[in-house]
Amino acid sequence: MNDPRFVTAVAGPEHAAGLRALFSAASSTCFCRFWHFDGTNNDWLDRCANAPEENAAAFFGGLDSGKDEAKGIVALSEQTLVGWLKVSPAAVMRKAYERRFYKQLPAFQGDREGVFLLGCALVHPGFRKQGVAKALVAGAVAYAKDSFGARVLEALPRRPKEPVSDEELWTGPMGAFEGNGFVEVGGLEPYPVLRRVL
Repeated sequence: MNDPRFVTAVAGPEHAAGLRALFSAASSTCFCRFWHFDGTNNDWLDRCANAPEENAAAFFGGLDSGKDEAKGIVALSEQTLVGWLKVSPAAVMRKAYERRFYKQLPAFQGDREGVFLLGCALVHPGFRKQGVAKALVAGAVAYAKDSFGARVLEALPRRPKEPVSDEELWTGPMGAFEGNGFVEVGGLEPYPVLRRVL
């Protein structure tokens, strides 16, 4: 069921200002580029701390040109952009699938055409724990087939056993996926693999 408080849409150049404000409000300097960064984790931390404008330029350049790396869904509350969810083809998310928790999964072998990964989720700090993430995932389910050509959506959330900060759930909270028909198909604790066939 759609949440009437939040309107979702496929992200486009018209959302650039709102997305920039969202990343700023969340003090997020990654600009959703981790999965496309080739260096080490320390190199990544250094870039986010000292050259975030490089991440921003890559993200907004991709958004403007329609690159697969910048595909996603936004959530708006009235005129304020309050959430972002990355929805990119598996082919450009190889770094995610090559991580030790996922690379040996039978579910990831074979044909990956039309498989999209919900790779990152960001919710405005003033709107967290209000259902924005669930609305974003619902938007992905609603739009991904017709807008992106997706036939399957996958997600790699964290399922912590102990309390964690909102920032540590950057691949999205479990409940947002479970509430939108995703089923668990594998993974190692605390990193389940979820899937929704469209």
